[in-house]
Amino acid sequence: MLDFVERIPWALLVLAALTLGLAPFTPPHLFEKLQMLFQGRLHRAVDWFDLLLHGTPWLLLLAKGVVSIVRRA
Repeated sequence: MLDFVERIPWALLVLAALTLGLAPFTPPHLFEKLQMLFQGRLHRAVDWFDLLLHGTPWLLLLAKGVVSIVRRA
């Protein structure tokens, strides 16, 4: 799994996080879904799918950053 994350180019992850991760831009869907999650209002399957879809680029970007830091140390 770590090799997979390492092979993804930084530029692609940043682009995906800024486009898919924040789309639609007013307000960003990810923030809306995270609010729903913390308020306990994330009940429908489509809401969970949206959270997964818009959150995955950010999680991959975070994972690549952690892997890069750990591999350098």
